[in-house]
Amino acid sequence: MSRIAQVIVLAQYANGVMEPLTRRDDSRSWGGHFEQLAMFADGWMIEFNRVRPRSGLLRHLESLEWPRPESVQVLIHDEEDDCFGLWMMRDGVLTEVSLPGHRRLHPPVPATDEFPPDPGLLWQAETAVPAGFSAERQDKRTAW
Repeated sequence: MSRIAQVIVLAQYANGVMEPLTRRDDSRSWGGHFEQLAMFADGWMIEFNRVRPRSGLLRHLESLEWPRPESVQVLIHDEEDDCFGLWMMRDGVLTEVSLPGHRRLHPPVPATDEFPPDPGLLWQAETAVPAGFSAERQDKRTAW
């Protein structure tokens, strides 16, 4: 399934942690590699063109030894989102932070695990909810 998404990781003093992620590694559950952002000393980005190659990215980032875990911010913009979503470390887990004026809407949970989980849509709160979507329903599998 094609669904473009951009991911930006911001983390203080994390060059040593992120450097291995700037190289290709086929043993990772997710595909691709990060590039360091030129304008940020502590920022990296990656773009995904499909859903499957990004599976496991957040779990992988959680497993790293961050020098300042409280500074880790992961910004994710999925193709149909109104803005970047924000994930931050909370008790060792990257957790989505609610953004004022926005909500995440989820499609129906698929009947089988044939397809990867859908992260939903991050839309402005006043946007009409598309048919079949819900703010409460969510696939229990991790989309990232």
